[in-house]
Amino acid sequence: MTGYEKHKDDILRRLRRIEGQVRGLQRMVERDTYCIDVLTQVSATNAALQSCALALLDEHLSCCVTEAIGHGGDRAREKVTEASRAIARLVRS
Repeated sequence: MTGYEKHKDDILRRLRRIEGQVRGLQRMVERDTYCIDVLTQVSATNAALQSCALALLDEHLSCCVTEAIGHGGDRAREKVTEASRAIARLVRS
């Protein structure tokens, strides 16, 4: 079971919207759109990806990590470490 199972449709909707934004970026470059306008859309796409990543992280913490902590032991420590590393990756990006 994935942590985002209850919100899978929302996550997929977000990802499809992002996919559309990327296709729009490709069209903008093909049409020689002004650089700043392309960069503005790149920024919007990055923000959408960040928002999606945060939603997934929230679901992971609320479900997977919380459940593992409830059971305790090595599995709990592994899930907390895994979440910490994911957060570090997001912060660096």
